[in-house]
Amino acid sequence: MNKQDIIEYCLKLPDTFEDYPFKDDNESAVMKHKKNNKWFVLIMNVKGKIYVNVKTNPDYSDLLRNTYEYIIPAYHMNKEHWNTIVLSEKCDESIVKELIEQSYELTN
Repeated sequence: MNKQDIIEYCLKLPDTFEDYPFKDDNESAVMKHKKNNKWFVLIMNVKGKIYVNVKTNPDYSDLLRNTYEYIIPAYHMNKEHWNTIVLSEKCDESIVKELIEQSYELTN
């Protein structure tokens, strides 16, 4: 998956939109709910890698980080409630989609 794949997948979820809220940064995308304006995904380019931040249940966060080498504590966000998926060819697309959906539900 790449950045555009993530954006397109997020936009398939009900009542969502893509936003670029950071002044002078038109590369980092935030996926939000229309009804409450809350973020459920943040997509950034960090040192040439695409980072996707998703909200997770704190009880599940450690398991994810210990199971998947491409899931790390959230970059620049609350590390108890958010994880970062470092996109690469190693990522299991079904896990990425599942985590996006969970983040969507947790922030809805």
